[in-house]
Amino acid sequence: MRRRLDLGASLVGHPRLLLLDEPTTGLDPRSRLELWDVIRSLVASGTDVLLTTQYLDEADHLASQIAIIDHGRVVAAGTSRELKRRAGRNVVEVRVRDLSSLDRVAAILTAIGDGPTTIDRPTHSVSIALSADTERVFAALRPLDDTGIAIDEVSVRQPTLDEAFLALTGAPTEEVA
Repeated sequence: MRRRLDLGASLVGHPRLLLLDEPTTGLDPRSRLELWDVIRSLVASGTDVLLTTQYLDEADHLASQIAIIDHGRVVAAGTSRELKRRAGRNVVEVRVRDLSSLDRVAAILTAIGDGPTTIDRPTHSVSIALSADTERVFAALRPLDDTGIAIDEVSVRQPTLDEAFLALTGAPTEEVA
């Protein structure tokens, strides 16, 4: 409720510029989406919004331009798509049913990937950036099908803004325990 009152007070007089610092911190998912809709509506009606957030999916959904700041310096700026492209190639992610299968899946993905795999044990998933020449992803994943490993999900996606942030700030991307 406090966030809504703060936003409402900020909108008195239809400002041309609205500064929002971490506006969705502490909000439940429904309230967060409602606030996103309000922000989009403000932008559509001509209000410029400067949003600071550590929730990069929020920036991905709301911002037309994003600046990534590391240790007080802007290290990259551009659209979400531009930053993701700078971060690397598409990512293939495999989520398995059985935790003990992760290392086998990681070994198989290494053959089609570009760099090391990232294993996320809590979510039972393995991901890897795709090689530039990987045109036939499903054919490359055929060895997974032949193993008999129970796979819950396979996705091919762009890097996330979180991954872009890590790549652009030079932060390590080693295995998540």
